[in-house]
Amino acid sequence: MPPAEHRPRRTALCARPALCARPALCARPARRSGRAAFAAVTFLTATLAASLPAPAAHAGPTLRFGDCPDSVPAPPAPDRVECGELDVPLDWDQPHGERIRIAVSRVPASGTPAERRGALLVNPGGPGGSGLPYAVTKRARLPESVRRSYDVVGFDPRGTGRSAPADCGPMGGLFASPAADPVPVGRTAEAAYLRSLDRMADDCAAGVGAALPHLSTAATVRDMDALRAALGEPRTHFLGVSYGSYLGAAYAHRFPHRVGRMVLDSVVGPWSWYEFDVRQSRALLRQRAVFFAWTARHDSRFGLGDDPAGVRDSYERTRRGLAAEPQQGFGAAEFDRAVYRALGRTERWEPLADGIRTYLRDGEVTGLRPDEPHDSPAARTFEAANRTVKCADGPGPTPGRILADLRATRRVDPLPVLTGMEATTCAYWHHRPAARTPLGSDSAPPVLLVASEHDPVTPVEGARQLARRLPGSRLITLHDDYSHGVFASRGNACVDSAVAAYLVEGEVPEADVRCAGPGLPEPAPTT
Repeated sequence: MPPAEHRPRRTALCARPALCARPALCARPARRSGRAAFAAVTFLTATLAASLPAPAAHAGPTLRFGDCPDSVPAPPAPDRVECGELDVPLDWDQPHGERIRIAVSRVPASGTPAERRGALLVNPGGPGGSGLPYAVTKRARLPESVRRSYDVVGFDPRGTGRSAPADCGPMGGLFASPAADPVPVGRTAEAAYLRSLDRMADDCAAGVGAALPHLSTAATVRDMDALRAALGEPRTHFLGVSYGSYLGAAYAHRFPHRVGRMVLDSVVGPWSWYEFDVRQSRALLRQRAVFFAWTARHDSRFGLGDDPAGVRDSYERTRRGLAAEPQQGFGAAEFDRAVYRALGRTERWEPLADGIRTYLRDGEVTGLRPDEPHDSPAARTFEAANRTVKCADGPGPTPGRILADLRATRRVDPLPVLTGMEATTCAYWHHRPAARTPLGSDSAPPVLLVASEHDPVTPVEGARQLARRLPGSRLITLHDDYSHGVFASRGNACVDSAVAAYLVEGEVPEADVRCAGPGLPEPAPTT
């Protein structure tokens, strides 16, 4: 229980929480096998083969669960995970046309039937993040009351993982090793930068083909509602992190009367994807300055400089050295990707500082390399799905706007981190939507938004702006925190207890909630 000064006052969302004693669809525990295929799944509609009898008027999509692929970890006993596939139209406006399969996983609730509140869909972010293993990994960190109350359901959104994965091939040289410097300086470099975006859009058009306009948030929202129906649930309860918050807000707009208890964590603001990327790039500069100051305060530990300017000099020498002489395919672009990843979570700052020190001392980049190669199959699918979804969600920028913003960002800081500027590709996209994906609704019930005060990946202003599109909703802010991902992630009792009370009992805070955060970490001493 959090200290009294941080404990939120709450009012009930409804007089009596809805209970669902419906037994699980598959009572027999699934046996896990690496060779086991996904369970067979049918989608019952009147468009099935003529030899089959027409279904009843109430018939809808169904799921049958069975074994999971090896990419889904086994939960601790006695919990079990089960997987299946949901058959949906590629184009929801053409329901009798081509179909795709959405991969689904589920860990049943561990409580009694009387405790059960329904199914909680979860999404880890992206766009491009695989949700299939997330049902297991996120559930393990949820408060026990939530685990007892909900079946936790993960799914790979269309275009990701095992759900019609997007393939953009070489993506304009994105996977070259070492890649070109991602910060263009001068007109020649700027022109080359724009040409790479044009090639990337061409590669996605060729690789994704006719599916290009249909791998979108709007289509995934309709997949989510089909999944709700297949699970036999009257409402969609949802926990979305990062891009998952955007997905939840889009669902609330399309299906406001089917929204159950919805938690939007580390919120993407209601901007175009390109504007969001620009805002993120500026927030990363602020976060990097904090990282430089933090590293300087611990100079006896890292030895990179005893003031922020000295640490920045060490940082710049590392980047210049890798740009001039990449090490085993690790150059300036790869370094920027490592920095981008590290700035989003404070527990990654110490390894980043150690990696810079090791490079300057020994010329080694092992400490800066990611655990998974940037060109691995999973990473390739993520990068392709990320651009495909962003560019399907609304009009892109003009090339002139891109160059103007690049120059403006370089005036703020001559060495920005532009790794997250994925929506620049949309300037050359082959299918250009006429309008942006709408978010939020006056008709949706109150939802909870959760944000970290200094999150550089999804700046807190996005949560404040999205809250205005969801009347009656409340924002829980973790103050003095600098990381991305808050609920059941930062280990903060104030945040976790307020969100659990909402999910389990339907209690909405009377006002926005302020929780005290951990501040910046103390690095481990050298050994």
